[in-house]
Amino acid sequence: MKMKRLLLIACLLPLFASAQISVNEAGGWFESAYVTFSLTNEATSYNVYYKTIGGEYKLIDDELVRNYGTYGRADVVGITAGEYMLRIVPVDATGTELIALAVETGTLTVKAHDRGGFAHHNYSGGIGAYKDDGTLKAGARVLYITAKNAKTVSCDVITSNKGTITTCVGFQTIIDAYQKGYDTTPIAFRIIGTIEDTDMDKLSSSSEGLQIKGKNAQSTLNITVEGIGNDAAIRGFGILCRNASSVELRNFAVYLCMDDCISLDTDNSHCWVHNIDFFYGNTGGDSDQAKGDGSLDVKGDSQYMTFSYNHFWDAGKCSLCGMTSESGPNYISYHHNWFDHSDSRHPRVRTMTVHVYNNYFDGVAKYGVGATTGSSVFVESNYYRNTSRPMMISLQGTDISGDGEGTFSGEDGGMIKSYGNLFAEKSSNFKYVTYQQNSVEFDAYEATTRDEQVPSTVTAKVGGGTYNNFDTNSSLMYSYTADAAADIPAILTGSYGAGRLQHGDFTWTFDNATEDSNYDVIADMKSAIINYQPSLVGFFTESDGTGEGGGEAGGDEGSGSDEGDDDSGTGSDTPVVVPTGGYECHFTGKTPSNSFYTISGNYSDSKGTATVNGVTYSECLKIESKTSISFTIGEEMTLTLVFADGTVPNIKIDGEKVSATGNNVITATVAAGTHTITKADTYNLFYINLTGASSAIKSPKVDTDNGPIYDIMGRIVSEPIPGKVYIRNGRKFIAR
Repeated sequence: MKMKRLLLIACLLPLFASAQISVNEAGGWFESAYVTFSLTNEATSYNVYYKTIGGEYKLIDDELVRNYGTYGRADVVGITAGEYMLRIVPVDATGTELIALAVETGTLTVKAHDRGGFAHHNYSGGIGAYKDDGTLKAGARVLYITAKNAKTVSCDVITSNKGTITTCVGFQTIIDAYQKGYDTTPIAFRIIGTIEDTDMDKLSSSSEGLQIKGKNAQSTLNITVEGIGNDAAIRGFGILCRNASSVELRNFAVYLCMDDCISLDTDNSHCWVHNIDFFYGNTGGDSDQAKGDGSLDVKGDSQYMTFSYNHFWDAGKCSLCGMTSESGPNYISYHHNWFDHSDSRHPRVRTMTVHVYNNYFDGVAKYGVGATTGSSVFVESNYYRNTSRPMMISLQGTDISGDGEGTFSGEDGGMIKSYGNLFAEKSSNFKYVTYQQNSVEFDAYEATTRDEQVPSTVTAKVGGGTYNNFDTNSSLMYSYTADAAADIPAILTGSYGAGRLQHGDFTWTFDNATEDSNYDVIADMKSAIINYQPSLVGFFTESDGTGEGGGEAGGDEGSGSDEGDDDSGTGSDTPVVVPTGGYECHFTGKTPSNSFYTISGNYSDSKGTATVNGVTYSECLKIESKTSISFTIGEEMTLTLVFADGTVPNIKIDGEKVSATGNNVITATVAAGTHTITKADTYNLFYINLTGASSAIKSPKVDTDNGPIYDIMGRIVSEPIPGKVYIRNGRKFIAR
């Protein structure tokens, strides 16, 4: 019996033992990295860190670590290209990290986004909220947008020429405040999960949905709207950009938009739309709007645009490029897009000067590139799989071949230069006529070298338009290296390919045999889009798991992203002795204990603890972008700041970054006057004190002198408070 009991205990022991979590999947992507991991019942949340190989770990924002019920996921964004590792540390209900259960990933390769194209040409500093190296611009704001907080997320925005600061509430309302033109602070809106039209505070464009609009033509906005992870999406509305410059849209899906998925409508410049998944829009009133109207349209004198690494899923009309109101060549680039069983307009170009290179035309039903109205289009090194009409010029060549398909446009012709394109799996309906084959009824001028100029004698049959040879003019053209057309399918379907990270969480397999030539809506696919349900549960850091989120973080120069240098695991856990007396402040009850300091910010009781002179504090002030601590002193004093045990923090004092050395305490000498403490990187502050500049009153004196008593600011005090530092006859003492 004793032996059986021992065997039973031995069998049960693993059930009660601490279980190390495991990495399910991890990878690097464009200026980001991700990991999914198993969960443990011993944890209520998880801290996730990242580091370069050989560097120190940095903590990422809580909102980047999400709960998917059976697993967790974290995404690190805003990092430069290089080799990285991630570390996942479970955290228990007291805020203590369970180091023994932590796990690390292997080495992950992060690549830079491809910034080829006209949007970045002669434009320095970065488009949107990010610099060209992939990190956030100095002082950038970061807002996390969820279905639950899209109506309530808030941000302070300058709204007048007098510097008036208005607290704006709601996703659209914050963007609308930027339209006033007084605040160009870079701002990244990070979408978590799916946001429905009904989740929004309002939609300022009645036709499209979310509106990003500048005050005047080409107003600099410095706005990025980006999805986090592989499941970020908006559904039931699209996005309209107008009068906007320096706007970036990336890494989210658009489902069932109102009209266009994304419309760059009027007077925009230097906008970059990339790694978007474009799906069906709502059915429109016209016969050609069964799949919605346009997926990605650019018009109204918009210029210097790049559309890259996007994935168009059975789109009807992919991209209208230009109307008739454009005043100039309006340079536009389309590169590395995956036109996946879409129908037409890849793009359909009026008036504009356009470079179409390294795109994957995958079973395109109607036609690829169409040129009208005097446009010049360079179509280079694209891969066409079973695309019967890869290029057409209106009212000539294949466009009037008499095959019963009719013309794609009744407008004057444009001009196409073609080079290095590959045509695979050509059907019996394939038609492509070069100028060299027929100098009147042609679809494109086929260049023998990339740098060959199209002669001025090559003209459109209707309208007489010529090619402007922009691509061989070094003063107009950007530097780039085109991939070989044969490599494009593998590139765009690979792990660093088109669409969202990991190609998104929505999967569908097209049947090439039936869908390559099908113009109609795929009913089952549309039903799947309508019935799609996100699997996101919420953030681990929220007690109800509902995913409220939406806090504001900051992006500081050189920090990589808003993720700060929180617990790197190198700090000492030995309690630190700090000066006693003075202006002490802690946050018990999530309220400052000393009104001497003016403090704004958020508090928490789940960010660990700090032990100060034998007293352990468990409630802290979160050091975030909106956190501010200010005070005024009448003499030079020593400032002491105590952060979570085990961390090696930093902070900004009057705008200058100050770092701790070897433990969780920062000390600094501050002169007489007013001082402000703000975020350098994200940490958690548990205790503040100001004492005499000597940093120690080692033998506190009993007040036996005569004469008036002054506080540290030089004010006469009638009743000193025990334990505080005062001055009498030029000597400091602690009141008893």
